Amino acid sequence: MASRYWVVSLPVQSSASSLWSRLQDSISKNSFDTPLYRFNTPDLRVGTLDSLLALCDDLLKSNNFVEGVSNKIKRQIEDLERISGGESTALTVDGVPVDSYLTRFAWDEAKYPTMSPLREIVDSIHVQVAKIEDDLKVRVAEYNNVRSQLNAINRKQSGSLAVRDLSNLVKPEDLVISEHLLTLLAVVPKYSQKDWLSSYETLTTYVVRYPFRSHIL
Repeated sequence: MASRYWVVSLPVQSSASSLWSRLQDSISKNSFDTPLYRFNTPDLRVGTLDSLLALCDDLLKSNNFVEGVSNKIKRQIEDLERISGGESTALTVDGVPVDSYLTRFAWDEAKYPTMSPLREIVDSIHVQVAKIEDDLKVRVAEYNNVRSQLNAINRKQSGSLAVRDLSNLVKPEDLVISEHLLTLLAVVPKYSQKDWLSSYETLTTYVVRYPFRSHIL
């Protein structure tokens, strides 16, 4: 069962370190076995109050979008594992287990410079996730196309003679095509083979018996 985490943001009155100590003491009094992890975030450029309020409204949409794309990726991975019959593997973030990524989170300054306004950082994240979604759509379409082609090949190789490729069963020398003769192929269930051999010459006129070559599958 996946672990559940609460992310808590508290106002800093004196110092972040003292607030963290008080939080640890308070939690330990009520639930001593609850682990706490400090979610370190750098000082970001907040901007004006109006821009911050406007960004708060947009963050809800961005959060829903990112969550939706994450769920799509998760479902696709689970579907692939179910189809392949392989063992279910834990999801990771850039190769790091989700629990480790959350509890040891570190801000990527190179990817999201703290000197950039919050709006630019949010927009950058949104653009990157949108690209991931587009890539996922392309990969899923390619996978479904290959899977359809593979299913078609399997049907031709292992299905009934009505859908299989007969090129490996019927040889050129089996076919006689001339001015007066035309070879016709018939697919007959093996349990009806005896009835077919005893009656096919009477189906119509000018049926000529040819040295019979059968394939029982």
